Amino acid sequence: MIGNNDGPAVLKSAGWETVSAYAEITVDGTHLVLCHYAFRTWNGMHRKSINLHGHSHGRLAPLLRQFDVGVDAWNLAPVTLPQLLASRPARRTPAKKGAVQLPLP
Repeated sequence: MIGNNDGPAVLKSAGWETVSAYAEITVDGTHLVLCHYAFRTWNGMHRKSINLHGHSHGRLAPLLRQFDVGVDAWNLAPVTLPQLLASRPARRTPAKKGAVQLPLP
């Protein structure tokens, strides 16, 4: 994703498969919404879609199913989708009497 500090030289560098400001992809059955900037709402967020972003350098409190994937938030290393999903415990909501409570991804 194009970031706010990416100039023309970076965007024209060899090796990029795509260069864009926004993308939606599906990986292993999980819908991902990708942008350099974090969203407070995103397409499919109520259908378990995940927002992956950078820009905030690990300083923005994330929403459920939202992750800062900038390398400075992950000890200067890339992170995989399974690592992201395992990094946060499932949010628990108070169960109604007799209801079955399932963890969110």
